[in-house]
This record gives sequence, structure tokens and C-alpha cells, in this order.
Amino acid sequence: MYFLIAVAAVLVLSAVRVLAGATDLTSSGTVQAALTAAVPLAMAALAGMWAERGGVVNIGLEGMMVLGTFGAGYAGYQWGPWAAVAFGLLLGVVGGLLHAVATVSFGVDHIISGVAINLLAPGAALFLSKLYFADAPGGGQKQSPRIADAPKVTVPGLSDVLGTVEGKHWFFVSDVAGVLRGLVTEVSLLTVLAALLIVWSGWVLWRTPFGLRLRSCGEAPTAAESLGVNVYRYKYLAVIASGGFAGLGGAFLAVSSGQFRDGQTGGRGFIGLAAMIFGNWRPGGLATGATLFGYTDALALRGSAAVHALLLLLGIALVVVAVVQYRSGHHVLSAVAAALGVLFGYWYFASDEVPAELVGAAPYVVTLLVLGLASQRLRPPRMAGEPYRKGQGK
Repeated sequence: MYFLIAVAAVLVLSAVRVLAGATDLTSSGTVQAALTAAVPLAMAALAGMWAERGGVVNIGLEGMMVLGTFGAGYAGYQWGPWAAVAFGLLLGVVGGLLHAVATVSFGVDHIISGVAINLLAPGAALFLSKLYFADAPGGGQKQSPRIADAPKVTVPGLSDVLGTVEGKHWFFVSDVAGVLRGLVTEVSLLTVLAALLIVWSGWVLWRTPFGLRLRSCGEAPTAAESLGVNVYRYKYLAVIASGGFAGLGGAFLAVSSGQFRDGQTGGRGFIGLAAMIFGNWRPGGLATGATLFGYTDALALRGSAAVHALLLLLGIALVVVAVVQYRSGHHVLSAVAAALGVLFGYWYFASDEVPAELVGAAPYVVTLLVLGLASQRLRPPRMAGEPYRKGQGK
């Protein structure tokens, strides 16, 4: 099933590439850039999933990612990219621990605590940046010195063969080659680590007793307590892990861009929450949502021509969403998706390019439209965000 969906998606991309003459749609360079953009977002979505599976809503992901970017900048320029990753994770854990203390121990509203972290973290990062980076060689008040990039790997031989096929620009075949070449050429070890963490999270949460207990705290904490589960402990572990993943996302962002910069996260923590919801609080789904954002972000970096072709892609995607929603009985949502799909299709055929002012906003608009209209049958953890006090079920 998933294989057929992937083949159909590449067929559509290939058709649009031929029609629009936009070779960047399926180029290996675009795939590589999409992976780089998707990794921080996937880590933010994974962070949100861990917290909410434990029953705690964490909208402080953006702030924890900011802490991660600063930690990466501080350690990275002195000791290298892996120190950057470790220190970014550590500061993310600090942010997660702060959120856990506020929400689990003191019963502070989860939204208020998350907003507070989102307000405090950027200010703290900017203050520390001025303190540690202003006089550092190559640094400044709002940026760190340069960070060395993480090692990259290429599958020898296969990359060259796929590159030759990609260069032929054959229908579908070259597009498949371009996508595959992007997945086996100059792939950062950080991307590999992120993929392993997504798989590992799925295994831990759905295949181990620990994961069952943690998820029970988000579904029915009083029942879990009656069976001897220390609900507070598992909520703490869930939120601390959430902070660690968010910090990793910030660290990956700083390392891949080569330095810490003020305002670097650009709302990715909130987009990560959208990807988590789109993925129905499951690792595979949130990875799909993160990849969607990464792909549109990569096309935006390619310029106006690629974004113009994206209008047609978005129109087709929304029409498909309209059909799916109609078959599911969501007629109003189907009509909205269909109308927007027709509108974007008309915009593509009635224009030659997208205004430069809208190119940078394309990833956010496309992601939110598709995630918002495609989501259905969502089932969040039943007690996520609800206050819990020990012994309340007695």
C-alpha cells in the first residue's frame, strides 16, 4: 500500500516536472535539501509525541529547540559537531525538566508553562549569546562562531549510476533515480541518527513494557496508578525525553547551517506540533509530515520557478484530499479542499511566476494547508493536557 502511494506520488511529480519544466522537483539536490530541512522538524514532532503520549502537552518545543541551537553553538565551535549535538540535547533536557516540574509537580496549566518557556528561552539564548559569542573569533552578539559540519556518507558506485540516469531526464525513471540518489549521496550522519531515533521511539513506545506504561499515563493515569505504575515518574521521563528530542532538533539545525543564530528556529517547534497531529501521534505519520515541510522548504530555496510548479502540485494534492475526505463522509471539508485545489490550479495556469515576497512563506502555507485538510480520524492520547494528582482516582 505505502509502496503504491510512493510510486503514485513520484508519477505525479514526474508529470508536473515535464509540464512545468521544473527539473528541481525531483532532483537529488532537492531531496538532499529536503532531508536537511526535515530532520529538525521531525525531532520537534517526535518530542511532542513523547510528551503527549505521557499525558503532558508540550507547546514549549520552540523554546526548547532554541536552547538546543544555543547549546550547539556554544559547544560546537569549541569541540566539534558531536559535542554540539550532545550539549544541545543537554540544554533541551533542562527545558523539558523545567516544563515537567511546572506541570507534573506543581500542576501548572500545560499551555501556560509551554508559553512561558517559549518566551524565556529566546531571551536567555540571546543574553548568553552576547555573553559568550560577542568577543569570540567569528562570532557576534547574535551568532556563534562557525561549527564544523557532521560527517556525510555516500554509497559508492550506486550514486554515480543513479546520477547518470537522473541526467537523462527520462519520464519517471530519471525522477526515481533522482530521489534515490538524494537518499544515498552525501547523507549527513545526523540524518541517519534522526531516522534511527524515529524507529527506536516506535519500538520503545509500542513494543516494550516501558512504553506501555508510559502510554497508559496519557490514556488513563488513574487506572495505571491502580496497577502500580508510578505515574509521576513516567510523566517526568516523557517530558524530559521530549525536551531532549527538541534540543536535538535545535542542535541539528545549528550544525547543518554551520552556526547558532538568533531566531534560527523560525517557528519549527510549532510546525513540528502540526506534523505530530497530522501523523496521529505516531512516528511514521509525523515523519511524513516533517518530510512534506522539508520538501516544500527545499523547493522554496530553489527559487520562484520551483515554487510556481509547487502551485500545481498543491492543487493536485488538495483535489486528492477532497476525494479522500468525500469518501470518508467529510463533505464540507471535501468542498473546501476542492475549492482551494481549483484555486491553486488556476493560479498556476494564469501566472508565470510567484511573487518573491511569497516564496519564503510557501513551506509554511503548503504544510499547514495539507496537514490541516488531510488530517482525519485523529485520536490524541485521551488525558493529554489534563491535570493529574496522585491518588485522585480513589
